[in-house]
Amino acid sequence: MKKFTLADIPLKPRTLFRAILIGLATAVAFLVIFSIYVLSEGLPSLEELENPKPELATRVLSADGEVIDEFYLKRRTYMPFDSIPRAFINGLIATEDREFYNHWGIHAVRIVKAAVKNVVRGRLSQGASTITQQLARNLYTNIGQERTLSRKIREAVTAIQIERTYTKNEILELYINTVYFGRGAHGLQVAAEMYFNKSPQELSVPECAFLVGILQRPALHENLKNPQASTNRRNVVLYSMMVEGFISEAQYDGFKTVPIVLTQPEETTVEKSIAPHFVEMIRQQLTREDNKALAVVRRFDLFRDGLVIYTTLNSRTQQYANQAVEDHLKQFQKDFQRSWRWEGKEELLNELLDKAIKSRPSYIAANAADRKAIAAKLKKNAEFVDSVKQEATRIQVGFSAVEAGTGEIRAMVGSSIFGKQSRYTLNRVTQIRRQPGSSFKPFVYAAALDKGLSPYTSVESGWLSYKLPTGKTWDVAGSKSGGPMSLATALKFSINTVAARLITDYTTPNEVIRLAKRCGIKTGLMAVPSLALGSGEVSPMEMISAFTVFPNEGMAVEPYAIERIEDRFGNVLYDHAKQGLTISDAMNPRVAKQMTGMMRNVVNGGTASRVRNWFPYEAAGKTGTTNDFADAWFVGFTPQLVAGIWTGFDDQRVKFTGWYGQGGSAAAPIWGRFMQKVYKDPLLQYDAKRRFKGVENIGAGSMNEDGTAAEEEGGVPLENVVPSSPPPDSTKNDDLHMMMHDKNNK
Repeated sequence: MKKFTLADIPLKPRTLFRAILIGLATAVAFLVIFSIYVLSEGLPSLEELENPKPELATRVLSADGEVIDEFYLKRRTYMPFDSIPRAFINGLIATEDREFYNHWGIHAVRIVKAAVKNVVRGRLSQGASTITQQLARNLYTNIGQERTLSRKIREAVTAIQIERTYTKNEILELYINTVYFGRGAHGLQVAAEMYFNKSPQELSVPECAFLVGILQRPALHENLKNPQASTNRRNVVLYSMMVEGFISEAQYDGFKTVPIVLTQPEETTVEKSIAPHFVEMIRQQLTREDNKALAVVRRFDLFRDGLVIYTTLNSRTQQYANQAVEDHLKQFQKDFQRSWRWEGKEELLNELLDKAIKSRPSYIAANAADRKAIAAKLKKNAEFVDSVKQEATRIQVGFSAVEAGTGEIRAMVGSSIFGKQSRYTLNRVTQIRRQPGSSFKPFVYAAALDKGLSPYTSVESGWLSYKLPTGKTWDVAGSKSGGPMSLATALKFSINTVAARLITDYTTPNEVIRLAKRCGIKTGLMAVPSLALGSGEVSPMEMISAFTVFPNEGMAVEPYAIERIEDRFGNVLYDHAKQGLTISDAMNPRVAKQMTGMMRNVVNGGTASRVRNWFPYEAAGKTGTTNDFADAWFVGFTPQLVAGIWTGFDDQRVKFTGWYGQGGSAAAPIWGRFMQKVYKDPLLQYDAKRRFKGVENIGAGSMNEDGTAAEEEGGVPLENVVPSSPPPDSTKNDDLHMMMHDKNNK
């Protein structure tokens, strides 16, 4: 049968038919224009089209270029077009929009075919969306996601406008950076990491094809619930690439047999978050209104605008810090649990249980009558009670390491619990204030040396009974034998009476406070004699900052965490280098060198000698232990690094039960383990042969035969220490407020 054509119609009827077609086309055009006019409300404005704002994750990078964490509502990291793998682009075009480079935002033929199918099926199922239309839907939320004709019209109109505004490559760039891949990943950069733990540039052709394939239904393929279905979908993409000439038939035959191997989501570096407290500290710094230097950054949304934050933290150094803490606590926590007893502490336990109960959502949501029943039931629940006990007796840690000369924070551990879930928990480096005990003594000694004393000056070490302005006496226990002792020996073994006599007879509390402030102690301190024994409360970061004066020959350096911040286009918003280092002249260089020499003795045979079990190189520092072993400290330094540790418990009524809870055993080993790892890593380039500049060896005596001269155990291995009851508090008296701040080191 002959096929009917328009030429078979006589001339006059043909003209009439053409007129009818033109009329119909005009009517359709009118209807389209009218629909567009009616539906135009809510479409993106010209400004929105020209300045799209996709929600992009802010990346936090370490000094060695690793992504250590992200801030995001939708995990999306922007990539420029030139860095997108060609294989992914080819797979995307071959599968999703073969006519992409030829159409003007919509594909008329596909629309007609889809419309016919929708009419036949009686519902809107076929979308026929081009890549540009999908981009319009992804970029502009006011278009909507519903399957309606009005949404399709808004989508088409916006797509046409996008094509008029952007080049084809720019459209691809926007699409690939905004499309959802599953696993919470928006954009190819994040998807490559989440699925293969690779950068996009490292993806193979089959891996690119897999990522293109899952775009249609991410939930179906993101975890390979049906491996065969995921393989089939990947191979469909590969076949389309072969048909379009992007790969050869031989390549297709080889690629389609490659197995799909995905990385589990929890295995990615970002999800692990090696430095959660450090990252949260940065977030808080960026939101502080009083930080004028970062004011320009606050104009951006940290969770939407795709900033890049370059930090001072070194990922390798941070990993070593985490390992050092974990290795130490592995056995140390067990030793504590064996010695701790809840008997006789019923009041404390009840308070802890009440606090835990009141924080539970079920209790908060209940009425008064139900709350009483909930509380009673939970207190009888052995599992719940054990969990409260376990949390209360968990040894906590605050640790940080800082470059001595610059103040760059290289590592920070704010908790004994690791992982991203701890980001918003208490940061025990910056957010706690605890008495530093004897770790504060270097500032008392430095104030005295500044008055003209020398490391060899002898001071009486026997019992001190000092009359306070209130008329009461402050009693500090000394060695049984008493007698004069050099400052070097007294600091080496942390003799309380010598430090007490320095602040009462050779300098004053106010002079010590002024020196401590110049060094970096910002928290207000009480001008009382017990300050000599560390009665004031400070943060670990303050102590670490203050100790930078010693390796820096008297110059104090303020620690910092942010090097540079860029927007998603690479424009620099903040540069710490332009701010300059915060360095101040805090201490007489002569005094700083003398103190360094004296604290070297603390490590070499003094209360911190356990450090030598791990770290044999140049080092100095000071231990600290507060009353009843509530807090244990060690702040130490090499010529290049200053690091400090606090260990203890969140509730100060929970304490170490014996001498093993002293700074030399509870804190110093973490420092030693950390420095050992850091100095052994050639990539970190720390010089084990470097010595303290201009620091002479300062002789110091040995511990008394009866052992009473030493405040702490001075290097006795932990396994040889038998936990005992705390010794009596030799400083207790009724001197009210002053004595409340007096926690002697034992």
